[in-house]
Amino acid sequence: MRATRKARAVTALATLVLTGAVAGPAAASTGALLPHPGPEGLVWVGERVGDGGVASGGAWEGLPTVLTVACEGGDVRVVMESQGTEVAAFTVACPAGTAGVGSVAMDAGVVRSGSFFVSVDASTETVRWALTVTQPE
Repeated sequence: MRATRKARAVTALATLVLTGAVAGPAAASTGALLPHPGPEGLVWVGERVGDGGVASGGAWEGLPTVLTVACEGGDVRVVMESQGTEVAAFTVACPAGTAGVGSVAMDAGVVRSGSFFVSVDASTETVRWALTVTQPE
């Protein structure tokens, strides 16, 4: 199981690099919005500003999935799709000077095996946000 987990992490990282999700405009930072998710993480976007998202692979429908988004300076609308089906949608209020956090936990089977996409629609171009997608064992 560990080799599969490692392969999924490498796939997710490669996808992030190819989509540019690990690079972006710099923002004044007062600290990390979300910590690295560790070995249960499929995706970690440390920090972005404005609209964005991430596409990745490596999800397994046999595990529950948790999507967490933190932001500051406005609000963000978050939508997650798995294999072309919307599986989560929520809004996070992000007051200036403090981080707002929103999360949705999905039962095993909601996120299908393979690829998924998370889009983040920020209320302004200056909203700072981060996200994680994890599959706890």
